[in-house]
Amino acid sequence: MSLRVGLIGYGTAGAVFHAPLIATTPGMTLQSVVTSREVPSGVQRLDRPDQLWEDHDLVVVATPNRTHVPLATEALHAGLPVVVDKPFAPSVAEARALTALAAERDLALTVFQNRRWDGDFLTVKELIRTGPLGRVVRFESHFDRWRPVPKDTWKEQPGRGEAGGVLFDLGSHVIDQALQLFGPVRSVHSEVNRHRDGVQVDDDFFLALTHESGFVSHLGSSTLAAHPAPRFRVLGTTTAYTKYGLDVQESQLKSGLRPGDPGFGEEPESSWGLLGDASVPTKHGCYQYFYNSMVSVLRDGAPVPVSPESAIAALEIIEQATATSEPR
Repeated sequence: MSLRVGLIGYGTAGAVFHAPLIATTPGMTLQSVVTSREVPSGVQRLDRPDQLWEDHDLVVVATPNRTHVPLATEALHAGLPVVVDKPFAPSVAEARALTALAAERDLALTVFQNRRWDGDFLTVKELIRTGPLGRVVRFESHFDRWRPVPKDTWKEQPGRGEAGGVLFDLGSHVIDQALQLFGPVRSVHSEVNRHRDGVQVDDDFFLALTHESGFVSHLGSSTLAAHPAPRFRVLGTTTAYTKYGLDVQESQLKSGLRPGDPGFGEEPESSWGLLGDASVPTKHGCYQYFYNSMVSVLRDGAPVPVSPESAIAALEIIEQATATSEPR
């Protein structure tokens, strides 16, 4: 029997990412969406989250950040496993409490850190693992955008409980990737800024993470990057890898392409990165891995694809960064 999934929220996260990925996962059915918007044919539109607490096998929370913890808490109390979109929670304390509740009730809880399955990130992992770079001496990761005028969205709302700003939004991705590559962090240097006129949340950051190994990751994001920095720049004792541009899966999903369609997750040769002077094929991105894994979690008791503890580690860095470098 197909697993019945209820999705809360149908903005960009719900409509562009979760809904199509769930709908194309063998063994899963997108049964219901809680939203005021029009939903795909064959999917039930509901008005309230509590209408999901019966006749569903999994709840996905893809709503504004301030609602992640309350909605996930309700779902867990109703006895349902939960996927929470990133960022996991507005604070480490709330994330830990939610994780403890899931453990107490013996329910699966995971966080949608989809960019662990970006093609360029998978390429970087492979290059570091297989050794053509030699000993890696510097890792730089940027997730830049050109948005000089603030948008009137919840992501631009001030207040710690809102978890708005680019550090929570894109920092959640680049921090998580650095932790996956180089392990836990022992210290954080941060520069968190507000540059755009009238903005009330951070719109630019730079982080230098010193990992427990002594390795340092340089991470950044800006909404004023008319000329974006390389997405990845990895320097080694033998050569370097440089990659521009973002993973193709988001734009493909927006255009209607789906996992299983020809070319999904495949980057054109013109966008491949350089290893020294040689072009290196970008590995295929595979966001579908997340929900394929969730089928195994719910049916076979497999480990969740993203542990809550790993998401808490990223939140700890965000909290340290904001505590030591208030936006200016």
